[in-house]
Amino acid sequence: MASEMMNNQPSRKPNEMNALTLAYMGDAVYELYIRKRLVLQGGKQNVLHRKAISYVSATAQARIIHYLMPLLYENEQDIVKRGRNAKSNTVPKNTDVIVYRYSTAFETLIGYLYLTDNTERLEQIINMAIDFIERNQDND
Repeated sequence: MASEMMNNQPSRKPNEMNALTLAYMGDAVYELYIRKRLVLQGGKQNVLHRKAISYVSATAQARIIHYLMPLLYENEQDIVKRGRNAKSNTVPKNTDVIVYRYSTAFETLIGYLYLTDNTERLEQIINMAIDFIERNQDND
């Protein structure tokens, strides 16, 4: 997916990027994967939007990263920790700071995998995240 969208190589290496920059990218990538999945399933736009929120909300992403941590490789855990510890000047009003930090950690991992063109692992992580949310939707 990354190589399909851009043909030019970035001048900055993802390992050297600020965690919040990686999270910025990861937020967009994860949302795109979720939207694509939901659109292909079909449905009205307002229903698709509500479904998307169940996957992309800060609370959902924080729960996902807690689930994924033991399944991640050591280098991925390091990226997650960088994202979790990144200091943001803003926190959304409807989310507490701890949830927001873990959500940012998840987005950092997604952004990192995307920008390193690790598409196979990116899709594996996203599929595990989707499976986790779908298995636990009835428990909310």
